[in-house]
Amino acid sequence: MNLNTLNTFRQQVYESFEQAADALFNTMDALASEPAARSFPELSLSPFFVRKWPSLYEAFEDGKIDAERLREVFVQFAPLPGTGQHVFLGIDTSSLFRPEALTSADRVLLPLPNVPEASHAVSPGWSISSVVLLPQEPGQGTFVLDSRRVESSALATEVAASQVLAVVDLLVARGLRPVVIGDRWYACAPFLARMTDVPASCLLRVKANRVFYRRAPARQPGQRGASRKDGARFQCSDPSTHGEPDARWEGTDAHGKRVEVQCWNQLHLRTARWIEVSVIQVIRHGASERRRDPKISWFVWKGHENEPAPLAEISPTYRLRYSQEHGYRMDKQVLLWDVPRLRTPEQTERWTHIVACAHNQLVLARPLVSGIYQPWETRRSGITLTQVRRAMPTILTQLGTPARPPRPRGKAPGRAKGFHPRPAPRHPVIRKTGKKEKKRKTAAST
Repeated sequence: MNLNTLNTFRQQVYESFEQAADALFNTMDALASEPAARSFPELSLSPFFVRKWPSLYEAFEDGKIDAERLREVFVQFAPLPGTGQHVFLGIDTSSLFRPEALTSADRVLLPLPNVPEASHAVSPGWSISSVVLLPQEPGQGTFVLDSRRVESSALATEVAASQVLAVVDLLVARGLRPVVIGDRWYACAPFLARMTDVPASCLLRVKANRVFYRRAPARQPGQRGASRKDGARFQCSDPSTHGEPDARWEGTDAHGKRVEVQCWNQLHLRTARWIEVSVIQVIRHGASERRRDPKISWFVWKGHENEPAPLAEISPTYRLRYSQEHGYRMDKQVLLWDVPRLRTPEQTERWTHIVACAHNQLVLARPLVSGIYQPWETRRSGITLTQVRRAMPTILTQLGTPARPPRPRGKAPGRAKGFHPRPAPRHPVIRKTGKKEKKRKTAAST
């Protein structure tokens, strides 16, 4: 990575902004270089935001971003491996809570994270689905490839599948072999059904009580009645249903602790019988057996073109997904992703794209930055994106900006005499369907 490549990336990002491009681009530079900003209006104090603070809000009210063009730019400049190698994609959703935004439309009830045990708390807000490039070495940071809001009329699995398809098509055209890594919410029939046409392998975690089925037995001569649709039951939490595994592997992890991996092939879900997957059990004898560090974990592998599951790499590969959680934390705690209180979901989507642009710009600028450490920070680890952000003013001064300087527009005429603005309309919180109706819709769709 050099200054010319970073400058080309910035130019193409600017070209993907269709309306209010100058103010949106100034916001991206301010977000990537102003560590003192702790609120949305404070971004206007950055020397790279050459407009006044009301232009921040105007940019997201009047702006327009070509999401498809931006996705192509992200894939083009992503730090991808060489041709023919695996590239690991993480899929997940993150919540932007808006409990008091009564004038904001299309809010849904979302679960609150880190609540006490045996409690279930929800709050209104918006859910954002993201597809990111996962780093193969710790500390490098994720690279956002696509972000999209999950509307109240859609499921997160449907949105994620359409995102993965769009990204994978671009990666396959570059000669790469994508592997999609997802949490247990994606190991379901709707997502697997939509992934059948995607040229990518999937590694998905599953719950310990999940039930699968083997192939239905062949119909016997003279048998009366309908043929069986499912074979023997396979429940992850019931060892008596497992039988002999089709493949085994045993080795050690990075700490020298013993790891056992077992795999059962040609299993399926009852609601998606035509999709066969491999169910994998990973036993880590060095685990602490806590909630976030279980000894036994279960996964589903769906290989593209019948690619066998790499048993020795299941646990290290899935561990790459944790980088996406750190990326969300970076976006929210440093890049103010959930700080602005924008009214409409469309404005929030534009802000999400700007945060992704700033995030990716920091990743691309990492090779250009020497360590800028605080006295209490360690020198042994790699350079973090927060440290890159401290050096961005120097880099942006060298690069310049494609955004045009502001033009004076004179004094606004103000409101017409006798005009009385009406209160903004209130929107109710949308409650998605219950479990029974959701199961019925899922079965009908598959």
